[in-house]
Amino acid sequence: MNTDAIVELLSYANGNECTVRLILRDGTEVIGMPSNVDTHPTAFEVFLRPPGDPDTEIVVSIAAIVSAEMI
Repeated sequence: MNTDAIVELLSYANGNECTVRLILRDGTEVIGMPSNVDTHPTAFEVFLRPPGDPDTEIVVSIAAIVSAEMI
């Protein structure tokens, strides 16, 4: 999946409160609802809230994502 498609999916999920599954370059799977997608070159990361834990945010570098899908 190319980076533009990943950013587009994350941005859509962020605006529509959808949960996503991310697969990272190291094979790690991360599931959460995007709360912010920062595409500024110095950040280039997505903030995710894990299911069932609204007080926690996980930050993932967009460059580390190889695939993303809404679930």
